[in-house]
Amino acid sequence: MPFKIIASQCTSCSACEPLCPNVAISEKGGSFVIEAAKCTECVGHFDEPQCAAACPVDNTCVVDTSLPRYQAPA
Repeated sequence: MPFKIIASQCTSCSACEPLCPNVAISEKGGSFVIEAAKCTECVGHFDEPQCAAACPVDNTCVVDTSLPRYQAPA
């Protein structure tokens, strides 16, 4: 499942954007969003999702359970 940013909790600090190895995070409408098609949950890059690790507000970068989990290519 890709990550998503809870817009109502995002402070637009931009801490997450430069850390995303997939360039999946961008600013939109005053907060940041994660493009689900690009998010790999940082698999193959880091041990933990960098957006969630960098976000200063707990539970703002969360797993989007409405989408299937990322599958790394075999």
